[in-house]
Amino acid sequence: MTNWSFRHSLNSRALALLLLAGVTLIAASAASAQRSASPAKASGDVDVISAGSLQTLMTKIAPAFQSATGHKLVDTSGGSSSDAADIKDKVDVEDVFVSASPAVDATLEGARNGRWVSWYGSFAASPEVLGYYPKSKFAKDLKTMPWYEVITLPGFRLGRTDPAQDPGGVLAAKALAETAKAQPKYASALRKLATETSDEYVEDNEQAGIQTGQLDASFMYEADANSQGSPFVKLTGTNLAGDYTITIVRNAPHLTAAEAFVKFLLGPRGQAAMKADHFQIVSPAKLSGSGVPAALASFSK
Repeated sequence: MTNWSFRHSLNSRALALLLLAGVTLIAASAASAQRSASPAKASGDVDVISAGSLQTLMTKIAPAFQSATGHKLVDTSGGSSSDAADIKDKVDVEDVFVSASPAVDATLEGARNGRWVSWYGSFAASPEVLGYYPKSKFAKDLKTMPWYEVITLPGFRLGRTDPAQDPGGVLAAKALAETAKAQPKYASALRKLATETSDEYVEDNEQAGIQTGQLDASFMYEADANSQGSPFVKLTGTNLAGDYTITIVRNAPHLTAAEAFVKFLLGPRGQAAMKADHFQIVSPAKLSGSGVPAALASFSK
């Protein structure tokens, strides 16, 4: 091969390599631009501690929340007062607290309570009702007689949660006490039911009792009864309801994920899930306190 031919061959190969490199660079730039136009979803857990009556709801929305945001919902459900105590005692390190009563949020506010909460948004409500076992021998009575008369019948097995642990238990005791005043004929029996502890159950056991027939009936929220498929009767003569609130706990380890969860729950998909379980939606959420993150301010307007 002549020197000219050899140099010509080298130049051709060099040109081909340069053209190939240029095409690769253009393709890489295009891929980068496409990634910028469609940013990847976030990832990571959000740790939520919520009222036991929300357990079914949280299970329902968890897949949709992860699909929409990339964050995984890790929920621990229990009595709201017990949940608050766990936060104060640092038993649980949580990002979000969802309570069934604003009064429980107050136990986490202020210097004497550790300033765990400075704000909360009230976003839903659900009336207190009497859910019952459909095959109970008292089921027909509950459909045809006043509820306060039926629960005083001999052999009736009534359940409620501990008022010290759960706001639902507070409402149950209040319903019994208020009805005792209004119904003198049953006052003694109702006052006894309001103060004795033999009918107190933790929330999960209470729900299981209704579903298996260990209890004839139990006080619960209407949304809770709907979510677990329990028939119920309204507490005529009373007007009591659980008021659900949501807040982000001070020093939340996963703040971005926490804000994403609050947005999702208070947004259209979260509200649709709550409506399916017959929660009464408060929209926009009613804000109390101060220090709500700027990213969530729009949900209270």
